[in-house]
Amino acid sequence: MRLSELREGESGIIVGNYGKGAVFKRLSEIGFTKGQTVKVIRFAPLGDPVAYRILGAEFAIRKEIASFIEVAVSE
Repeated sequence: MRLSELREGESGIIVGNYGKGAVFKRLSEIGFTKGQTVKVIRFAPLGDPVAYRILGAEFAIRKEIASFIEVAVSE
């Protein structure tokens, strides 16, 4: 499942980051790496971007970029 498919309040464990070049590097720098737990906090009023919590910080990422991250849904 892709990170962009999670609903508000759901969490997932990152199993892969499939961004290329600068996208991969930036996602890795802010903590979107294999094994990290990420939670969907809220959607913007028009649905994009989406706020995620990872490593105790919140980041807003566009759905297009979030689709590069594969997650396993956690309870």
